Amino acid sequence: MITAVDHVQLTAPPGTEGRLRAYYAGVLGMTEIPKPPALAARGGCWFQAGRVQLHLGIEKDFRPAKKAHPGLRVTGIETYAARLAARGAVVTWDEHLPGHRRFYSYDPVGNRLEFLEPIG
Repeated sequence: MITAVDHVQLTAPPGTEGRLRAYYAGVLGMTEIPKPPALAARGGCWFQAGRVQLHLGIEKDFRPAKKAHPGLRVTGIETYAARLAARGAVVTWDEHLPGHRRFYSYDPVGNRLEFLEPIG
């Protein structure tokens, strides 16, 4: 039986790890976690916030997905959106999910991220 999502993998072009670290750690406030040595040789980087992990793997012919994205639940969504905007991230609010406040943003390589918080 499936009991939880262990992690979500996104991809990025070669040589972008520094930009990814600046965004996922510096802008989003996640913590970089070490990759196992056998996987570290492939490049990329992994991040964690609470029990949520995002793995960024390197893909030679990278193209960001236009629709696919992780949905990241947050608390204090207004404050969090302001944090991202103050650090230069684009924040696009979307009111189409009943019972939630949500916005979209993009990492420095174009991966789409959804941030949401239930209302009430």
